[in-house]
Amino acid sequence: MSEWTVKSALDWTTEYLTGKGDENPLLSAQWLIGEACGLTRVQLYMNYDRPLSEDERSTLRDYVRRRGAGEPLQYITGEVAFRHITVKVRPGVLIPRPETEVLVSEALAMLPAPAKHEAQWNPEAAERESAAVEAVKKALDEAGVEPIGSEETPVSEDAARPLLVADLCTGSGCIACSLAYEHPDVRVIATDIAPEAVALARENAEALELADRVAVLECSLGAGIGEKRMGTFDAVVSNPPYVPTSVLADIPREVADYEPALALDGGADGLDVFRPLAAWAARALRPGGVLACELHEGHLDAARTVVETAGFADVRIADDLAGRPRVLVGRKAGGPRVADNVPAPSEAR
Repeated sequence: MSEWTVKSALDWTTEYLTGKGDENPLLSAQWLIGEACGLTRVQLYMNYDRPLSEDERSTLRDYVRRRGAGEPLQYITGEVAFRHITVKVRPGVLIPRPETEVLVSEALAMLPAPAKHEAQWNPEAAERESAAVEAVKKALDEAGVEPIGSEETPVSEDAARPLLVADLCTGSGCIACSLAYEHPDVRVIATDIAPEAVALARENAEALELADRVAVLECSLGAGIGEKRMGTFDAVVSNPPYVPTSVLADIPREVADYEPALALDGGADGLDVFRPLAAWAARALRPGGVLACELHEGHLDAARTVVETAGFADVRIADDLAGRPRVLVGRKAGGPRVADNVPAPSEAR
C-alpha cells in the first residue's frame, strides 16, 4: 500500500494476527499500533486517517512479526500496568498478572494503616486540606462521633515505626514496589535467585523512586537475608513458582515458549518452593506477622496444612479476580495481629 493510515494498519494487523492464531487479534493490533504511534486506544479511533511515518511503520512491522511468532505483548512493549504503577518487563522474567494484584491487596489489608507524614509545604494545598479537615471534624461533631487519634484515643507509638516486609521470588519487583508505593511506612527486602530478575527489579525500584525503601538481593528465598533479621519482619509475601509440573504442558504457548520455567514450575503438587518458604517465614516473622502467598488453585488446602504445621494461625484463602482460590494468608502464632481491627477482605473464605 502506498500509505498506511491508522485505520488501514489496524485492519491489516488484525487480519494478519487472526491468521497466526492470536486469541484476541483486535486487542493485540490496537496495543501494538498504539505503542508504535504513541497513541492510546481511544486516540486510535479518533485518528483513523492519520498516516504512519516511516519509523512508525518500521517499528510496527517488527512488533507484528514478534507477536505473530507468539511473543507476549508485554515483552514487545516492554512494560505493564500493575495496580497503581507501571513496571518494566523483559524476556527472562515473569510477566506480572492481574491476579497477583489481589496478593498485594491482601497484604496491605493485614498491615497497619500508614502513619501521618508531613507533606512538603504548599500554602494553597495546606489551606484546602485545613478546610477539608475542619469540615470533617464538624460533621463528626454533629454526628456525635469521637475521631480516631483524639486525646482520649492516642495513636500507638508503634504505629509510626517502619514496617519490614520480605518479598521472596520478586521477579519484576511489582509486588515489592506496589507495597512500598502504596504504603509509605513499608520497607521491603526483595529477593530472587535469577540475576535477570534482580537487575529488573532494581531498575523498577529506581524508576519509581523507591530504591531507598526497596532493596533487592540475589539469593534463593531468604538465604541472603542476615540472621539478625530473623523475627523482625511484619510480613512475608511471595508469588513463588507454583504451577504443578503436569499442568505446565497445558499452559498457553506464549507462556511456555517465552516465560521462564524457573518462575513457573512448582513441582509435582506446586508446593516444592512453598514448603521451605513457609518454614523460613515462620522464623523471619515477628509474632503476629503475616504470610501471604499466591498459589495454585488446586493445592491451597495442602498449603494450609503446611503453614498450620509451621505454626501459623488464622489461615484463610482469598479468591482471585476470576473467583478462583488463589492467595493463602496466615498469621504467625504467639502474638497480636500485625493489624488488629482490620477485617478480612470480603472475598476471603
